[in-house]
Amino acid sequence: MSPQAQSNPPIGEIILGNSNPRFSGVTSTMLQVLQHQQAIVSLSVLGKHHLPEGTHTVSFIECARGLKRPLSDGRWRVFHARRNNEMLQAVILKYIFRAKIKIVFTATAQRHPTWITRWLISKADGLITTSNAAAAYLPRNPDIIIPHGIDSERYAPPASKTEAWHALGLPGEFGIGIFGRVRPQKGVDLLVDAMIRVIQGHPEFKGTVVIVGETTHKYESYLNSLKKRIHNAGLSERFVFLGRQPFERIPDLFRGMSLVAALSRNEGFGLTVLEAMSSGSAVLTSRAGAWADIIKPNFGRLVACDNLQQTTTVIEELMKLPIHAIQTMGANARAEIEAHYAIDQEAKRLIDFYCSLQNQIK
Repeated sequence: MSPQAQSNPPIGEIILGNSNPRFSGVTSTMLQVLQHQQAIVSLSVLGKHHLPEGTHTVSFIECARGLKRPLSDGRWRVFHARRNNEMLQAVILKYIFRAKIKIVFTATAQRHPTWITRWLISKADGLITTSNAAAAYLPRNPDIIIPHGIDSERYAPPASKTEAWHALGLPGEFGIGIFGRVRPQKGVDLLVDAMIRVIQGHPEFKGTVVIVGETTHKYESYLNSLKKRIHNAGLSERFVFLGRQPFERIPDLFRGMSLVAALSRNEGFGLTVLEAMSSGSAVLTSRAGAWADIIKPNFGRLVACDNLQQTTTVIEELMKLPIHAIQTMGANARAEIEAHYAIDQEAKRLIDFYCSLQNQIK
């Protein structure tokens, strides 16, 4: 298994599930916190997808063979799963191969779990969720709520929003962005329809709406319908669809936005809001995901899910504010990240929780 960290780690080895070959929000959160955890503890990842160079990985067979004994000091390892199939791997290892592990499951979905998810949760030694909203759907109370953190160095605010916007080479004087896959669940149509109303009612509006994210084949007709609405309104020059962007360009896009909208109809956590806040952008969100727990009026606004009229009204109110007021909201958002949502804080809280499990009687 992986070597011990150079300094004496507070716990033994942690095993992280990494079962999805397709990059997702769950993958992103795991990767960001992993880099901070592995600097503190001895850590291995079950699955090789999307990992940074130098990460120690193990196969399922290696786990089945190597986890039958506890650590040298008698403590059990911790297997942290974030998906059902990762939980199933952990359950098979523990109850069939007799692996000496404590199973931790992070559940973020805001929907009632299926019977298989309920059964898997019953096998978890520790249950984590990321928001009060997600906790309400769980079949039992979570042991702890640990909101996701963000790499505040990667998503650092620019010295000047205006300069960051112009550096993107996009039209208009400022940007209103929405990030994520282009599909109905993400509420992209709500932003498009609201902004059509706002721009038509306020010809002095000089901003550009920037839509960043992949559209899968299943939702091409949805994308085309959005473009048709914009074209029929005569506003094609006010909307930019950038599609899927390279991972390394995403921080620059966030830095260029004065306002970032996240209008999902349902959401697990919604990391894009933290990325926007860290980048010094004001935020407008629906009450999906963890956003109702996060958003405060000094840097953002909340609207009801799937409510076009309220979304339009709130955008109009924000657009009437002087630019320095929007920039102040962005600065407040950054301060909130530094105080409560730094990635190293999430890593430490997770490690502390792992320790609490390892100290329990087996």
